[in-house]
Amino acid sequence: HAYHHPGFQGSTSLKKVLPVLVPTLSYQDLTIQSGDEAPLVWEAMLECQDEEQRAKMFADLQAYCRLDTLAMVEIYRYLSHLLNSKIQC
Repeated sequence: HAYHHPGFQGSTSLKKVLPVLVPTLSYQDLTIQSGDEAPLVWEAMLECQDEEQRAKMFADLQAYCRLDTLAMVEIYRYLSHLLNSKIQC
């Protein structure tokens, strides 16, 4: 099964799909807002000598990964519900 929505703007990127299917979740309030930033923060954290700054970078990475994971779970739930609704019709 495939699901396409005009709000995805032709993309399957999590950042395009999430606001359409689960608008209650957003990356807006996070320090790290994209998958391109995460590895850069990881590398900087590994090289950082300031323990307080390292802890902040680690917390920022955790928050980003947590939301990425929750986003995938919620998108799965949305699509599962959609599929189950169509099957019952």
